[in-house]
Amino acid sequence: MSELYIVATPIGNLEDVSLRALRILKEADFILCEDTRVTKKLLARYEIKRPLVSYHQHSSAGKIDEIKSLLKEGKKLALVTDAGTPGISDPGNELVAQILEEFGENIKIYPIPGPSALVAAASISGMPMSEFLFLGYPPSKNKREKFFKRVSASDTPVVLYESVHRILRTLHDIDNAAGKNRKIMVARELTKHFETVYRGTVEEVLINLEKDKVKGEFVIIVAKP
Repeated sequence: MSELYIVATPIGNLEDVSLRALRILKEADFILCEDTRVTKKLLARYEIKRPLVSYHQHSSAGKIDEIKSLLKEGKKLALVTDAGTPGISDPGNELVAQILEEFGENIKIYPIPGPSALVAAASISGMPMSEFLFLGYPPSKNKREKFFKRVSASDTPVVLYESVHRILRTLHDIDNAAGKNRKIMVARELTKHFETVYRGTVEEVLINLEKDKVKGEFVIIVAKP
């Protein structure tokens, strides 16, 4: 039976990889990765030499057919992203869906749990996180106003991802929708050397971020009203 392993990898600090993840990566016939350059750094750190196959959000249907062919040959595949758990705000979930449609019960898909920026940020938020709403990345253009109205009205904390290019714009949109006094937490570069966590009202966090040299990837948690 074909096997596909969904392998969580570090979101920054390479020491955060699990022993099981390392074993699976060593045993895989092929490793499917978002950016081969990023994955090679992790593999080099742990002296793992396995063939890499590029798979990302812009991959063609032909690439997916290639992956399906490898599974039909009985190859053991491991899917990783640049950072964190595949399938969380990346195309990994689309690949899994297509493979399940193709193979049905004739494939085993195993989760290899580990790092996730979503969970890491939630664990240090200081907010009640027994339930929350995860919305991934806000839309870049259309329907932003509707999106942030939903964020503002949520009766549970809302977790968002955002890039360096839009973090200030997104915080201003949260400000407009939820008000300057809504409590938020913004985590930047989690587990990396320049990890920074900003807590306070939207207005306070905006002031601090606008003073700092903004770079990196961000997780935003918006408190419920």
